[in-house]
Amino acid sequence: MTLDVAAIKADFPIFSEKMRNGKRLVFLDSGATSQKPRSVIEAEKNFYFTSNAAVHRGSYLLAEKASEAYEGARVKVAEFLNVSQDEVIFTKSATEGINVLAYSFGASSGQLQVKKGDEIVVSELEHHANLIPWQQLAKRTGATLKWFEMNPDGSLDLSKIDELITKRTKVVALTHQSNVLGTTPDLAPIIAAAHAVSAFFVLDACQTVPHQVVHPNELDVDFLVFSGHKLLGPTGIGVLWGKSELLAQMEPALFGGSMIETVTMTDSTWADAPKKFEAGVPNMAQAVGMAAGLDYLQNIGLDKIHAWEMELTKSALQGLRSIEGVKVIGPQGIENRGGVISFTVDELHPHDVGQVLDQYGVAVRTGHHCAWPLIRKLGLQGTTRASFYLYNDMNDVEVLLVSVVAARDYFRKR
Repeated sequence: MTLDVAAIKADFPIFSEKMRNGKRLVFLDSGATSQKPRSVIEAEKNFYFTSNAAVHRGSYLLAEKASEAYEGARVKVAEFLNVSQDEVIFTKSATEGINVLAYSFGASSGQLQVKKGDEIVVSELEHHANLIPWQQLAKRTGATLKWFEMNPDGSLDLSKIDELITKRTKVVALTHQSNVLGTTPDLAPIIAAAHAVSAFFVLDACQTVPHQVVHPNELDVDFLVFSGHKLLGPTGIGVLWGKSELLAQMEPALFGGSMIETVTMTDSTWADAPKKFEAGVPNMAQAVGMAAGLDYLQNIGLDKIHAWEMELTKSALQGLRSIEGVKVIGPQGIENRGGVISFTVDELHPHDVGQVLDQYGVAVRTGHHCAWPLIRKLGLQGTTRASFYLYNDMNDVEVLLVSVVAARDYFRKR
């Protein structure tokens, strides 16, 4: 499987920029944020040029156009996920989406309420965004936080699933793919175990939704979050999806205009989802930009994108493993993983590696990747992480390998 990467790169203005020493940009940090095609930039700009008004508020033409564009973006997200549009909530980020859930589980009543004696289950693979909100919820409510441990190969240890998920379990919140190791955990038995005890399953899909087809109803999860800026869209926009019957029972986390049904001086009632979770003037242009990003991905095909990323990952894994002094952390092959590779170089600090790679125009992530518990479990200071996307090609892989050798040799000489 190949993509016409030259044509794709031509759609992204940033790839015409020169890096240090006049080098071309080799962007291998899409796990952190993606670059933006011209169509996304134009969509956001055109909203401000032609339709800028507060959505759901005015009765004039611009307000109608703004509302149509904003709700049109919701429809595109719903089609992308194969869900109902009333189940799609726009947030400013995936992090905000998880925080909304964690707050609501503490504030809601009935089956959704997390209280003292309940249990919340996460894993050692989690990004801080899918760990800290649950830590805080446990502290606020007196619930107990438990977690799946990580095996040396980066997979989750499922041997204690019956001990971790019990009749006291209320929420299980796991990543769909590790942002550090690229690991894609075997979630099916965990989801089944959670539902067997009537627990709710929250999926952090930030690392998968931009790269492959993800339909939450097929996965049988209850809630899902992802961010727009990782799927070619703008920053400042994310999505929280939830099953409609659960959203109807949830308390909102943000309060103000647009999310109410009625208001008196002493009390208020809430509008139906998704409006009750979208207080204030929303990120309208960003939602429109994200929809353009979804269009771009679907025009190419997520299956093609994922297959191409796996080809790049396979080549990079083979190349990195062949370099003396380099150790790939986590899965060694392309099974049960995505297009993210973490590695160390001959005892060097990852920041030093990243600085040398930067001299070659190679942009990678270095450090703990907002996953300190995982890095500590590995006994490391951090790693260097390369992550691939549709605008990378085999030449990018080759430059990565050459620059890693250069980093190793530079510090060996000192």
